[in-house]
Amino acid sequence: MECFKWPDRWWKNWQWGTALLAGPVLWITLYWVDSPVITLSWIIERTWLFLSIVLFYPVLEEIVFRGLVQGWLAEKPWGMFRKCGISGANFLTSMMFAMFHVIAHAPLMAALVVFPSLIFGYFRDRYDGWLLPSIFLHCYYNLGYFILYKPLI
Repeated sequence: MECFKWPDRWWKNWQWGTALLAGPVLWITLYWVDSPVITLSWIIERTWLFLSIVLFYPVLEEIVFRGLVQGWLAEKPWGMFRKCGISGANFLTSMMFAMFHVIAHAPLMAALVVFPSLIFGYFRDRYDGWLLPSIFLHCYYNLGYFILYKPLI
């Protein structure tokens, strides 16, 4: 499958390094601005929920949104249009992805999901449909976020 083809030396890309560094920068900023009470006991008590939101849901969301939706939109002439490195397909997929998050998040938090979604979509485009960088980043970002914030469900 094209989606799982392993490009040569993808890990040496400065953009990949920046995307990895963005996680801790965001988590530190959130901690500094919001001062959440970190309770890790919920991870032990609700291990299945933790694994779902850190592994299962990100993998499923990336397959659906980046693999299917963005892949389909990328085939359209306007989906290939790029502005500042962001494709039209990535932009529209990210808007839909954020709207999907309104189900489980406050509207502001759901809207803020657009930014990591654009990053996930960027790597999907950069590596010709290869989903593993997007999946990894999504899991990584969720891991840090849900260590800071216990889910409400």
